[in-house]
Amino acid sequence: MLGMLRGSRGLWVGAVVGLVALWGPSAGAAHGVGDPVGRAVGPDAVAPPVAPPVTTAVATAVAVPGVEADLAYHGHVSFWNGRVGVWVEPSNHGPGAVPDATVRLRFSVPLAGVEELPPGCLRGSPETVFCSTGPMRAAGAGRPFALDLRVAGSPAEVVVNISTSWSGGARDRNPNNNTHRVLAPATGDKYAY
Repeated sequence: MLGMLRGSRGLWVGAVVGLVALWGPSAGAAHGVGDPVGRAVGPDAVAPPVAPPVTTAVATAVAVPGVEADLAYHGHVSFWNGRVGVWVEPSNHGPGAVPDATVRLRFSVPLAGVEELPPGCLRGSPETVFCSTGPMRAAGAGRPFALDLRVAGSPAEVVVNISTSWSGGARDRNPNNNTHRVLAPATGDKYAY
């Protein structure tokens, strides 16, 4: 493997730095590893100075906390003749902007077949659909979307659980307005959330 790395100077230097980081400064000389230009380094040779291992910088990096936002989803659910309709209007009450977020819609019954979903939505499982909100500025709205899906079987009602699957890195201290459970009997009526 090390022979393959000699063809690319950058990869070779990275491999040497990685070996030095793992085995210590004398590892290259003791194991007969070549220097970046391909010369052998023997036990009596002086090893060139080595830059600090890349892993040091990665290990000491601290995750930067995300912005704070307040995602909210409102809309309605209706169920009729084996079809469930869900209208979602995402918004962000701030204080920070959100580059994108993902809404998870989990149905109490499996969805039938493969139906066309709106742009930005995809099936996660037979009972789950994920949809992107698009970017939302503080005190702004995301991209609304509507689903019209057929369910398997002939249930008398459907429960739709709506929640945030991914918040774009934002912290949301008020999940009450983006977590909903809506029961829709097969009457065709709209049940708001």
